[in-house]
Amino acid sequence: MDGAKVQQQGSVAEAFLRSLKRRGIDYVLANAGTDFAPVIEGLVALAGRGEPMPTFLTIPHENLAVAMAHGYYQVAGKPAAVMVHVTVGTGNTVCALMNAARDNVPLLLMAGRTPHTQSGHIASRSAPIHWGQENFDQAGVVREYTKWDYELRAGQPVDEIVGRALDVALSEPRGPVYLTLPREVLADRDTASGALLAPTELAPPQPSTSHMSAIARMLARAEWPMILTSNLGRDRAAVAVLAKLAERHSIPVVQPHPSCVNLPASHEMNLGHAGVELLGKADVIVVVDCEVPWYPRYFTPRSDARVVHLGVDPLWARYPIRSFPGEMAVQGSSRAALAMLDEALAAAGPNQNAAKRRRGAVEDFKRTKREAKAAMLAEARTAKPIRYAYLGDCLRAALPKKSTVVVELGVPIDSLELEEPGSLLGVSIGGGLGFGLGASLGAKLAAPDKMVVSTVGDGSYMFGNPTPFHLVSRSANLPTLTIVCNNGRWQAVESATRVVYPQGLAAAAKPMPLVELQPSPEFTKVAEASDAWTRRVDDPAEVPRALDAALAAVAGGRQALLDVRMEHGVR
Repeated sequence: MDGAKVQQQGSVAEAFLRSLKRRGIDYVLANAGTDFAPVIEGLVALAGRGEPMPTFLTIPHENLAVAMAHGYYQVAGKPAAVMVHVTVGTGNTVCALMNAARDNVPLLLMAGRTPHTQSGHIASRSAPIHWGQENFDQAGVVREYTKWDYELRAGQPVDEIVGRALDVALSEPRGPVYLTLPREVLADRDTASGALLAPTELAPPQPSTSHMSAIARMLARAEWPMILTSNLGRDRAAVAVLAKLAERHSIPVVQPHPSCVNLPASHEMNLGHAGVELLGKADVIVVVDCEVPWYPRYFTPRSDARVVHLGVDPLWARYPIRSFPGEMAVQGSSRAALAMLDEALAAAGPNQNAAKRRRGAVEDFKRTKREAKAAMLAEARTAKPIRYAYLGDCLRAALPKKSTVVVELGVPIDSLELEEPGSLLGVSIGGGLGFGLGASLGAKLAAPDKMVVSTVGDGSYMFGNPTPFHLVSRSANLPTLTIVCNNGRWQAVESATRVVYPQGLAAAAKPMPLVELQPSPEFTKVAEASDAWTRRVDDPAEVPRALDAALAAVAGGRQALLDVRMEHGVR
């Protein structure tokens, strides 16, 4: 009972398991090692007494486990925990942990700690690795991408330590935390007694009223204001607030590299990623939850443009270098900021003639884009290799309602025309490959009744630890559809080389060094090893039928994979 004196029983590991559950952790995604012995004993002990505890799932690679926790949080809205084996397991998390940190994903990453003692304790060192795997500073491996790190010590009340970890993870800006657990401490008898603290309710920071009123006055006088966002929709309730603001005041919304549904695709003011073409017209730019609103090497706002930034961390303080113009940076909940802006702008009396002109210009722009897209799709229906936008359009048509799509260097997000907040999980700008597969499992774990589809590049698929991925999909009964957009190369590497040396020797080389992933593996064989339904698709005419069959297989409870042979070139 919260606030009551409680005498714990059993080991510290048992108290630790109770604390995780009491603090709201329902799932622990674990890749076990020799340090887990007290935890495994504790799991059996608590199960035998019928005590509530988190569900532990075996995830045979740490990169996959963290990506899975990432996807779980973005769908469930609550953190999962990941537990790994000492230093080596911690090292394997770093790629996915960087993604989680850049996406402000609160997760509790835990690792065992090599036994401190060589003898004299039931948990003393018992294998050669207990010397080889010890670090002077184990947490230093992940300190760049965690908000807090700590090691549980003998005699400490474990409930307080777990509570502290989760409070820090969930405070804004949110992010991962790291807790190490020495084997001897976990194996000790729990003697700590005291008041169990109730979980802390964390209030979101609120933006300054005076600053939001000042921004409203800017917008009221603007001829061509624009809102830029990439990540607002991670707070699903914020989508409706933005939709109301943009519609009511005719403010175009641009989404450079969106990671989620920030605005329904059909919204009249939604310009999608393509709207960056119109940024040069803007006299007021409101940047909301957007790390990289534009690329300064290619674009600079008008000299008279006024730029403001909104978000819980509008300066993105964890990024060593990030320099964009901004006369204001207003810290606080973006949902609250946009609601305040809507009210203040209505009171300020916006220029209705300017709003009418914007509506007409946006309609013309979107009409031109629709016509170009229709012509491109008509040609793509018979073009080989298969084109990305065509595959995206076919997936859009095939998706059941209430689906979740995970995109990691797969189909273009705009081609999916998603409407529902929460229906998209896009890759972090951290760029740690392997996000898509694990995130799709996490999304399915959080919402088992939803159809979950991941669309990934061939390189992303290989980085995602596909054998562990397919094993977990089968063993945990988490069927998803994986679409591998297989162009047989590191497209990002080739594109970057051409950006730096557009007329260089490498641009003319055939093949360009370090780019080709040939001969491409038959990825269907990897998935078939875990009883997945699979198909390779080379002909664009086969895409709709293959998608329907794959989705039917997943709906029937079986994981599925499509290996789609794609065009080269920019997505």
